[in-house]
Amino acid sequence: MFKDQPYEELPIDEIEYELKNLQEYTEKIFITGADPLAVGYKKMMQVLKKVKKYAPYCACVAAYASVRTIAKYSVEELKDLHEAGLRLLYIGFESGWDYALKLMGKGHTVELAIEQGKKLNEAKIQFNSIVMYGIAGKGKSVENAIKTAEMLNQFQSYRIVTMNLTVFETTELSKMVKNGQFIQANSNEKLLEIKTLLEHLDLKKPTIFDTTHATNMIKLEGMLPDEKAKLLSELPL
Repeated sequence: MFKDQPYEELPIDEIEYELKNLQEYTEKIFITGADPLAVGYKKMMQVLKKVKKYAPYCACVAAYASVRTIAKYSVEELKDLHEAGLRLLYIGFESGWDYALKLMGKGHTVELAIEQGKKLNEAKIQFNSIVMYGIAGKGKSVENAIKTAEMLNQFQSYRIVTMNLTVFETTELSKMVKNGQFIQANSNEKLLEIKTLLEHLDLKKPTIFDTTHATNMIKLEGMLPDEKAKLLSELPL
Protein backbone atom coordinates (compact mmCIF):
# COMPACT_ATOMS: atom_id res chain seq x y z
CA MET A 1 0.00 0.00 0.00
CA PHE A 2 2.95 2.28 0.73
CA LYS A 3 5.45 1.40 -1.96
CA ASP A 4 8.45 2.99 -0.25
CA GLN A 5 7.86 1.12 3.02
CA PRO A 6 8.52 -2.61 3.47
CA TYR A 7 5.65 -4.76 4.72
CA GLU A 8 5.99 -5.47 8.41
CA GLU A 9 3.85 -7.15 11.08
CA LEU A 10 3.92 -6.62 14.83
CA PRO A 11 4.42 -9.83 16.80
CA ILE A 12 1.42 -10.97 18.85
CA ASP A 13 3.29 -10.38 22.12
CA GLU A 14 3.81 -6.71 21.24
CA ILE A 15 0.12 -6.34 20.41
CA GLU A 16 -0.76 -8.03 23.70
CA TYR A 17 1.52 -5.63 25.59
CA GLU A 18 -0.38 -2.66 24.12
CA LEU A 19 -3.74 -4.22 24.94
CA LYS A 20 -2.70 -4.78 28.56
CA ASN A 21 -2.48 -1.00 28.98
CA LEU A 22 -6.05 -0.37 27.87
CA GLN A 23 -8.80 0.77 30.17
CA GLU A 24 -11.00 -2.21 30.95
CA TYR A 25 -14.12 -0.34 29.80
CA THR A 26 -12.73 0.58 26.37
CA GLU A 27 -15.71 0.45 24.00
CA LYS A 28 -14.04 0.79 20.58
CA ILE A 29 -10.63 -0.18 19.25
CA PHE A 30 -9.18 0.82 15.89
CA ILE A 31 -6.42 -1.47 14.64
CA THR A 32 -3.87 0.83 13.06
CA GLY A 33 -1.80 0.15 9.97
CA ALA A 34 -2.52 0.43 6.27
CA ASP A 35 -4.14 -3.00 5.84
CA PRO A 36 -4.31 -5.00 9.10
CA LEU A 37 -6.29 -7.89 7.61
CA ALA A 38 -3.23 -8.67 5.49
CA VAL A 39 -1.89 -10.65 8.48
CA GLY A 40 -4.35 -13.41 7.58
CA TYR A 41 -7.26 -15.15 9.23
CA LYS A 42 -5.34 -17.03 11.93
CA LYS A 43 -3.48 -14.01 13.27
CA MET A 44 -6.54 -11.75 13.06
CA MET A 45 -8.45 -14.24 15.19
CA GLN A 46 -5.58 -14.22 17.69
CA VAL A 47 -5.69 -10.41 17.86
CA LEU A 48 -9.46 -10.33 18.32
CA LYS A 49 -9.27 -12.92 21.10
CA LYS A 50 -6.65 -10.80 22.86
CA VAL A 51 -8.93 -7.76 22.52
CA LYS A 52 -11.75 -9.76 24.12
CA LYS A 53 -9.45 -10.77 26.96
CA TYR A 54 -8.15 -7.30 27.83
CA ALA A 55 -11.12 -5.17 26.73
CA PRO A 56 -14.16 -7.35 27.49
CA TYR A 57 -16.58 -4.43 27.07
CA CYS A 58 -15.29 -3.48 23.61
CA ALA A 59 -18.29 -3.45 21.28
CA CYS A 60 -16.46 -2.59 18.05
CA VAL A 61 -13.09 -3.41 16.57
CA ALA A 62 -12.47 -1.39 13.39
CA ALA A 63 -9.69 -1.35 10.81
CA TYR A 64 -8.69 -0.29 7.33
CA ALA A 65 -8.86 -2.97 4.64
CA SER A 66 -8.10 -3.26 0.95
CA VAL A 67 -10.22 -4.95 -1.69
CA ARG A 68 -7.38 -7.32 -2.54
CA THR A 69 -6.95 -8.43 1.07
CA ILE A 70 -10.65 -9.05 1.66
CA ALA A 71 -10.61 -11.22 -1.46
CA LYS A 72 -8.29 -13.64 0.36
CA TYR A 73 -10.93 -14.38 3.00
CA SER A 74 -13.90 -16.68 2.61
CA VAL A 75 -17.38 -15.63 3.72
CA GLU A 76 -17.15 -18.12 6.59
CA GLU A 77 -13.85 -16.67 7.77
CA LEU A 78 -15.30 -13.16 7.68
CA LYS A 79 -18.32 -14.37 9.64
CA ASP A 80 -15.93 -15.80 12.25
CA LEU A 81 -14.09 -12.47 12.49
CA HIS A 82 -17.40 -10.65 12.91
CA GLU A 83 -18.43 -13.03 15.66
CA ALA A 84 -15.04 -12.43 17.33
CA GLY A 85 -15.59 -8.66 17.38
CA LEU A 86 -14.62 -7.19 14.00
CA ARG A 87 -17.46 -4.77 13.37
CA LEU A 88 -16.35 -2.06 10.96
CA LEU A 89 -13.93 -1.74 8.03
CA TYR A 90 -12.79 1.32 6.10
CA ILE A 91 -12.25 0.28 2.49
CA GLY A 92 -10.57 2.34 -0.23
CA PHE A 93 -12.69 1.42 -3.25
CA GLU A 94 -11.64 4.82 -4.71
CA SER A 95 -13.52 4.48 -8.01
CA GLY A 96 -16.02 2.32 -9.87
CA TRP A 97 -14.20 2.78 -13.17
CA ASP A 98 -11.47 0.34 -14.18
CA TYR A 99 -9.77 3.11 -16.18
CA ALA A 100 -9.22 5.18 -13.03
CA LEU A 101 -8.23 2.18 -10.91
CA LYS A 102 -5.58 1.16 -13.42
CA LEU A 103 -4.37 4.76 -13.78
CA MET A 104 -3.80 4.96 -10.02
CA GLY A 105 -2.33 1.46 -9.73
CA LYS A 106 -4.95 0.26 -7.24
CA GLY A 107 -4.40 -3.38 -8.12
CA HIS A 108 -8.05 -4.41 -8.21
CA THR A 109 -10.91 -4.28 -10.68
CA VAL A 110 -14.46 -3.02 -10.25
CA GLU A 111 -15.75 -6.58 -10.57
CA LEU A 112 -13.54 -7.72 -7.69
CA ALA A 113 -14.59 -4.73 -5.60
CA ILE A 114 -18.29 -5.51 -6.05
CA GLU A 115 -17.69 -9.16 -5.15
CA GLN A 116 -15.98 -8.16 -1.90
CA GLY A 117 -18.67 -5.65 -0.97
CA LYS A 118 -21.32 -8.34 -1.38
CA LYS A 119 -19.19 -10.82 0.54
CA LEU A 120 -18.93 -8.45 3.51
CA ASN A 121 -22.68 -7.87 3.41
CA GLU A 122 -23.21 -11.62 3.60
CA ALA A 123 -20.77 -11.85 6.52
CA LYS A 124 -22.63 -9.00 8.32
CA ILE A 125 -19.48 -6.85 8.62
CA GLN A 126 -20.31 -3.18 8.18
CA PHE A 127 -17.95 -1.06 6.12
CA ASN A 128 -17.37 2.51 5.05
CA SER A 129 -16.79 2.86 1.31
CA ILE A 130 -14.12 5.45 0.57
CA VAL A 131 -14.27 6.96 -2.93
CA MET A 132 -12.22 9.73 -4.46
CA TYR A 133 -13.29 12.52 -6.79
CA GLY A 134 -10.81 13.97 -9.26
CA ILE A 135 -9.16 10.57 -9.54
CA ALA A 136 -9.87 10.17 -13.28
CA GLY A 137 -8.46 13.55 -14.24
CA LYS A 138 -9.72 16.51 -16.24
CA GLY A 139 -12.76 15.92 -18.41
CA LYS A 140 -13.56 12.52 -16.92
CA SER A 141 -15.27 13.44 -13.65
CA VAL A 142 -18.87 12.85 -14.74
CA GLU A 143 -18.13 9.41 -16.18
CA ASN A 144 -16.17 8.46 -13.07
CA ALA A 145 -19.03 9.61 -10.82
CA ILE A 146 -21.63 7.61 -12.75
CA LYS A 147 -19.54 4.44 -12.76
CA THR A 148 -18.69 4.83 -9.08
CA ALA A 149 -22.36 5.24 -8.20
CA GLU A 150 -23.16 2.12 -10.24
CA MET A 151 -20.59 0.19 -8.19
CA LEU A 152 -21.84 1.51 -4.83
CA ASN A 153 -25.41 0.61 -5.77
CA GLN A 154 -24.41 -3.07 -5.94
CA PHE A 155 -23.78 -3.50 -2.21
CA GLN A 156 -24.70 -1.94 1.13
CA SER A 157 -22.20 0.47 2.70
CA TYR A 158 -22.64 1.80 6.21
CA ARG A 159 -21.17 5.12 5.12
CA ILE A 160 -19.99 6.50 1.77
CA VAL A 161 -16.97 8.72 2.40
CA THR A 162 -15.65 11.00 -0.32
CA MET A 163 -12.12 12.33 -0.52
CA ASN A 164 -10.58 14.90 -2.84
CA LEU A 165 -7.62 13.68 -4.88
CA THR A 166 -4.48 15.21 -3.38
CA VAL A 167 -1.19 15.05 -5.29
CA PHE A 168 1.82 14.70 -2.99
CA GLU A 169 5.37 15.52 -4.02
CA THR A 170 7.73 12.60 -4.75
CA THR A 171 4.83 10.31 -5.75
CA GLU A 172 4.38 8.72 -9.17
CA LEU A 173 1.25 10.80 -9.66
CA SER A 174 3.23 13.98 -9.01
CA LYS A 175 5.62 12.97 -11.78
CA MET A 176 2.67 12.29 -14.10
CA VAL A 177 1.28 15.76 -13.41
CA LYS A 178 4.64 17.42 -14.09
CA ASN A 179 5.16 15.67 -17.42
CA GLY A 180 1.57 16.21 -18.55
CA GLN A 181 0.45 12.57 -18.36
CA PHE A 182 -2.23 13.48 -15.82
CA ILE A 183 -4.15 16.76 -15.89
CA GLN A 184 -6.09 17.51 -12.73
CA ALA A 185 -9.77 18.41 -12.75
CA ASN A 186 -10.51 21.94 -11.59
CA SER A 187 -12.71 22.85 -8.62
CA ASN A 188 -15.92 23.26 -10.65
CA GLU A 189 -15.47 19.88 -12.30
CA LYS A 190 -14.85 18.24 -8.92
CA LEU A 191 -18.02 19.78 -7.49
CA LEU A 192 -19.90 18.50 -10.52
CA GLU A 193 -18.47 15.04 -9.80
CA ILE A 194 -19.85 15.09 -6.25
CA LYS A 195 -23.23 16.23 -7.58
CA THR A 196 -23.29 13.53 -10.27
CA LEU A 197 -22.32 10.85 -7.76
CA LEU A 198 -25.15 11.88 -5.46
CA GLU A 199 -27.67 12.01 -8.29
CA HIS A 200 -26.85 8.49 -9.46
CA LEU A 201 -26.75 6.77 -6.08
CA ASP A 202 -29.79 4.50 -5.76
CA LEU A 203 -29.35 2.73 -2.45
CA LYS A 204 -31.68 0.07 -1.08
CA LYS A 205 -31.14 0.87 2.60
CA PRO A 206 -30.31 4.02 4.61
CA THR A 207 -26.68 5.01 4.06
CA ILE A 208 -24.70 7.96 5.38
CA PHE A 209 -23.17 10.21 2.70
CA ASP A 210 -20.15 11.99 4.15
CA THR A 211 -17.84 14.63 2.64
CA THR A 212 -16.44 15.88 5.96
CA HIS A 213 -12.93 14.43 5.56
CA ALA A 214 -10.26 17.13 5.73
CA THR A 215 -9.35 16.80 2.03
CA ASN A 216 -12.83 17.69 0.82
CA MET A 217 -13.75 20.96 -0.87
CA ILE A 218 -17.16 21.09 0.82
CA LYS A 219 -18.48 19.59 4.05
CA LEU A 220 -21.75 17.67 3.71
CA GLU A 221 -23.28 14.86 5.73
CA GLY A 222 -26.70 13.31 5.46
CA MET A 223 -28.69 10.11 5.18
CA LEU A 224 -29.49 8.65 1.78
CA PRO A 225 -31.91 8.30 0.19
CA ASP A 226 -34.10 10.51 2.41
CA GLU A 227 -31.81 13.55 2.45
CA LYS A 228 -30.56 13.40 -1.13
CA ALA A 229 -32.46 16.52 -2.23
CA LYS A 230 -31.18 18.46 0.79
CA LEU A 231 -27.57 17.43 0.12
CA LEU A 232 -27.84 18.38 -3.55
CA SER A 233 -29.29 21.78 -2.62
CA GLU A 234 -26.24 22.50 -0.46
CA LEU A 235 -23.83 22.08 -3.38
CA PRO A 236 -22.76 25.45 -4.84
CA LEU A 237 -23.65 24.60 -8.45
